[in-house]
Amino acid sequence: MNIGDRVRLLHGNEEGVITKISSGGRVEVEIEDGFKIPALKSEVVVISAAEGQYFGPGDTKASTDIISKSSTTDANEKSVFLSYIPLNDKDHSVYLCNNSERDYLVMASELYGDNRQTIFSEMLPGKSAKKIAEKSIQNFEDWPPLLLQFFPIHKKIEKSLASFERKIKFKASAFFKSKGNAPILNKSGYVFKMSESSKEIDIKQLNEDLNAKNQLNQPQFQKPPKEIDLHIEQLTKDHPFMSNSEMLRLQMETFEKNLNYAIASGMDEITFIHGIGNGVLRKEIHKYLSQLENIKYFQDTQKSRFGYGATLVRIS
Repeated sequence: MNIGDRVRLLHGNEEGVITKISSGGRVEVEIEDGFKIPALKSEVVVISAAEGQYFGPGDTKASTDIISKSSTTDANEKSVFLSYIPLNDKDHSVYLCNNSERDYLVMASELYGDNRQTIFSEMLPGKSAKKIAEKSIQNFEDWPPLLLQFFPIHKKIEKSLASFERKIKFKASAFFKSKGNAPILNKSGYVFKMSESSKEIDIKQLNEDLNAKNQLNQPQFQKPPKEIDLHIEQLTKDHPFMSNSEMLRLQMETFEKNLNYAIASGMDEITFIHGIGNGVLRKEIHKYLSQLENIKYFQDTQKSRFGYGATLVRIS
């Protein structure tokens, strides 16, 4: 008795699919209407394969969110199919099988509330199949919803085909009844046609959403003063308790941060006051600046102002 087996309860008329096997000889059975019934293994019996005819595919319930009813799949149909091909009695490889002549750009994402993880983003040529993931049947109940987006590629001037997407959350009673032969791969598995119950993608709205998101995520840099004093007493009150290396690290971090802000905000120049001292900080600053490509030049400032204890940086 395994997950995915169709069973009948001995002390009732209910039939369904095993979705979970627990210790202590207990199982969880999902019946046709989506309800899940706990039972002992001794209270259920696996339905014989000879009865398979009786439990043929049911009607199709249109939904972009939940596949709760199975539908007949014609592997010869010129469409795109999602196929789960068993590797063993537990693990399945997940394939996208494009049985059409059309090439598509495809993005597949797993959804976690308001978050998502993209698991596949490639071109899917016509008459080809590509593996996008692996899934364990034992974790069937924990599979996240899957969002598949298809963008047709037009290699010549022709009538535009609509992009479409399919959002899927499987129910066990439908998943385990959808056995079929995966196109292109010619292998037995669980097969689902992607064009059914698909939703057309509004490309204009998608671009607007992406542009708005990019603008929202674009970092905002505060324009720094034209002169930055790097004397340690100006940066922290804890300098009496810091070692020379700790003080130098803080001064360099302040220098790098303000230089980056100056570049990002479009400033032409900025001056860093580092003092004369033993010259270590000046040397580190000049070494750092000499490695940058977007700096026109840097030089010691006029003695009358800082006593050569500052560096002027001209930004390209």
